[in-house]
Amino acid sequence: MADVAQYQGTGKRKTSVARVILRPGGGSTWINGKPIEQYFPRPLHRMMVMSPLKTTQLEGQYDLRVRVHGGGASGQAGAVRHGIARALVEVSPDFRVLLKRQGFLTRDARQVERKKAGLHKARKAPQFSKR
Repeated sequence: MADVAQYQGTGKRKTSVARVILRPGGGSTWINGKPIEQYFPRPLHRMMVMSPLKTTQLEGQYDLRVRVHGGGASGQAGAVRHGIARALVEVSPDFRVLLKRQGFLTRDARQVERKKAGLHKARKAPQFSKR
């Protein structure tokens, strides 16, 4: 197959799942077949996605190929960030402490709470009337 080193990581956030492949290269980033600027138009999401590479000072040294599905933009950006961090630990175990300290390796387990019967939302109850 390919003789080039390849590192993989799976990231999750809310209902989003991202499969990340890191390859040594010029720093091109493709998410679901689109450039990162097109897939994440908000600068905040782009910054969030690239933060593990910035922390490890590897920006522009690895090409990113990402497949992400489920959830919305923020959840997907978080999932991609988690996947990149996991892939970077495969690149060098020395990055683990640095990434863990920044919180990039921790799976954010917060999920949407389900709606309960008799309530408007998960916790919002109808207005109480005494009479």
